[in-house]
Amino acid sequence: METPVLILASQSPRRRELLSLLGMRFRTLPADTDERFDPSKTIEENVAAVAQGKAEAAWKMLQDPHERVVVIGADTVVDLDGEVLGKPDGYREAFGMLQRLQNNTHKVHTGFALLSSSVSCSECVTTTVEFEPMNDREIARYLDRVRPFDKAGSYGIQDPLMACHVRRIEGCYYNVVGLPVSRLSLALKRVFPEI
Repeated sequence: METPVLILASQSPRRRELLSLLGMRFRTLPADTDERFDPSKTIEENVAAVAQGKAEAAWKMLQDPHERVVVIGADTVVDLDGEVLGKPDGYREAFGMLQRLQNNTHKVHTGFALLSSSVSCSECVTTTVEFEPMNDREIARYLDRVRPFDKAGSYGIQDPLMACHVRRIEGCYYNVVGLPVSRLSLALKRVFPEI
């Protein structure tokens, strides 16, 4: 049977790298979508809905969608006591975010969605993260060297300088990077058992 065609609705190099861990061929098809949250929904529901919206937008762009195509959408946010910390507007906001994350436990939520001609499903995976306290000099050094302004919460757990400050994680590491690989793999197998 023909192997399904995977399409990642993202231009994130981190998500491309993580999806490649599945050992399946895929291509990317980034789609611009409205990522505003609905205040009547939980953070987890919103993240899953944004991922679904990305998958749907990419599906509409396909030239020839058929039953063996699966579009994957994803979205990641940092949650500090119920407040969403998205991508910072610049250095000052990133510095403030990282200061606030010190001596606090926070959650990273990644929503992902699978969309095919016969299946539409989404879910949210949560990982808890705690940092070793960083002082202002260490925060400035990290921002100056890594410039993580395209990352939710102003950090990438995979960055060597940040890895030095991670005290504990509970849950999927890859989820914090941007894609919960094991849960995604399980979801794909439910859609296509032969994978």
